[in-house]
Amino acid sequence: MSDPIDPLVGFLPPEDPRVRGTVAAIEREPLVDGLVQRYPTESGVDGLPPGEGVFLACSFRLVDNLVLQGRRDEARRLFDQLLGLRNDVGLLAEQYDPRGRRQLSNFPQALSHIALISSASNLSGGLRAAEHRAGR
Repeated sequence: MSDPIDPLVGFLPPEDPRVRGTVAAIEREPLVDGLVQRYPTESGVDGLPPGEGVFLACSFRLVDNLVLQGRRDEARRLFDQLLGLRNDVGLLAEQYDPRGRRQLSNFPQALSHIALISSASNLSGGLRAAEHRAGR
């Protein structure tokens, strides 16, 4: 969910119609069981077999954008869902297979953990990093 209009870097405010439209499109299209794919893989245009898992960092990015839009309850539900994907010692991979209920790809993945920490901070209202970066 790294988009050039991303409010997490302060380029546009979260209430801008382009930001709201982008988040709405993400919620419509690349979701699998409420989690965000990097892109649809069914076409095979990337040369890989269909069925890549959801990309956890993108799902945490959606949490952050929901927080900025004031949709805290939805953000919290998604965050809790993501926390439930951790293994027995709290680690996450790069991707998750919702159908097979297993972690995929690079493990453990620092990007997933950094995204988790950022989302936790944004949800806690403590540091409010996303709001700070967005100039709010």
